[in-house]
Amino acid sequence: MGTPPAFLVLLAVAWEGMARALHNPLIPGVEDVAQALGAILSDGSFVSQMAVTLQRVALGFVLAFVVALIAGIGMGRSRKLQQFLEPAILIGLTVPGLVWALLCIIWFGMSLISSTLAVALGIAPALTLSVAQGIRSVNADLVEMAGVFQLSRLARLRLLWFPTLVPFLLSGTRLGLSLAWKVIVLVEVFGLSSGVGYQLNSEFSSQNVAAVLAWTLAFAAVMAVLEYGVIGSLERRATRWKRVATV
Repeated sequence: MGTPPAFLVLLAVAWEGMARALHNPLIPGVEDVAQALGAILSDGSFVSQMAVTLQRVALGFVLAFVVALIAGIGMGRSRKLQQFLEPAILIGLTVPGLVWALLCIIWFGMSLISSTLAVALGIAPALTLSVAQGIRSVNADLVEMAGVFQLSRLARLRLLWFPTLVPFLLSGTRLGLSLAWKVIVLVEVFGLSSGVGYQLNSEFSSQNVAAVLAWTLAFAAVMAVLEYGVIGSLERRATRWKRVATV
């Protein structure tokens, strides 16, 4: 990906200057953080724990995506259904992820169900809104034209609905994943015995700030790869027809 962004370099320099100025064991230098990062990467603990966290996020995201697709399409096509579901969406958007994490742990204990539902509840409202906005953005004239030419449902889905929905789905996915990471870490901190959140809590309990920062940086790096490498690549491919059309 080339040289690191200037902001990250500046942040590292500023952090190192603060660590040297304060001489506080709770503010480790860049070298200490780098050593802790190297340790969790070399012993394989980060890979194994991150795999557990990713599995939980994936299950919750799939559940939320299915629910959001059904509810979002319904809200986009039906005014009455939109008015009926709007309070639920509003509640879902305003309730903090911490509340979903705590409630799911209380109700379902330390299980895969609690993490899956907490993630799904935390991101489904935002995904639903994205899908509904995508449905409403479909050009009514094009829908009418498709009916005049008696296009099949498959052709309408492929030529009309899918190209319009994809940008909204990717935007919702990006927002949903950003929320999912926050929720799953909270679930793992408060109620699970594995995953990145559990490791962060464990290092926090021993006041190992260097390790806390190391886990945070490695976790952020994985999120950046998913954001810019995976979702960004899919978005460029899905919207390539727009660039071609403007040439």
